[in-house]
Amino acid sequence: MSSMDGRDGDTRPGGGSLAHRVPDLGALELLLAVARLGSLGAAAREVGITQPAASSRIRSMERQLGVALVDRSPRGSRLTDAGALVTDWARRVVEAAEAFDAGAQALRDRRDSRLRVAASMTIAEYLLPGWLLALRAQRPDTAVSLLAGNSAAVAERLLADEADVGFVEGLTVPAGLDATVIAHDHLIVVTAPGHPWARRRRPLAADELAATPLILREKGSGTRQVLDAALGGLARPLIELSSTTAVKAAAVGGAGPAVLSELAVGEELAMRRLVRVPLDGVTLKRSLRAVWPTGHRPTGPARDLLSLTRG
Repeated sequence: MSSMDGRDGDTRPGGGSLAHRVPDLGALELLLAVARLGSLGAAAREVGITQPAASSRIRSMERQLGVALVDRSPRGSRLTDAGALVTDWARRVVEAAEAFDAGAQALRDRRDSRLRVAASMTIAEYLLPGWLLALRAQRPDTAVSLLAGNSAAVAERLLADEADVGFVEGLTVPAGLDATVIAHDHLIVVTAPGHPWARRRRPLAADELAATPLILREKGSGTRQVLDAALGGLARPLIELSSTTAVKAAAVGGAGPAVLSELAVGEELAMRRLVRVPLDGVTLKRSLRAVWPTGHRPTGPARDLLSLTRG
């Protein structure tokens, strides 16, 4: 038995889901253009399709509704009585769709008017300012808020929906987050010029580094994760501080050796306020990652910021 009996997909008027019974917006917009212009060819040009495609779409809509909508003649196209009635209904549907689209655009505009970024300390201090400056040139109307903390805190912010995108420095991706590597970084051992290590001629071995109390970032930071992994968890804290700037200041002041990102100490090394201590047999390389909640890839200004990190 044919599908017209309603047993195979139920294509009868009134059967099946609403999406199958009501013509799509493109077809309704075409019908409105035919009514307004009195020509199928002119209507096709207005909506950006060929005349054969327009004829096919009108025939498909007539089959779907079960009534003739347009009388075609060499003098043009004229709506049938049923077509005129359907056109009135179509106008209301299209107007409702336009209102829906305007509302959705308002929601996008509201979303795009702000960007909440959570970043671990080194990235927040030494990389994000340049990225945000470039983003401002692209999106001058987007207000950006920055939440700086260690990598564990960044993950917490994202999972609590308190940030749109995050940046971390640890060895692994925190649970519940997706990530992409945006850069690589090296940690180095530095000390004040007056420290004995500043004058040593042979590289520092792993066991010697592990045996020496160091100025360290707190547990949970990406810097600490990398150092603990390299030394098998044997790093000994002389002082634990919660920011890169604080660790650097303590090292410059002569409190002891520190392990810091190479990104953070360029100026201090150039000015000889700190001295780099060479290492032997210790790898302190790490990946810098952009992160976001699993399955929710950044959109809008967060997506644009992410693209700038790869420039």
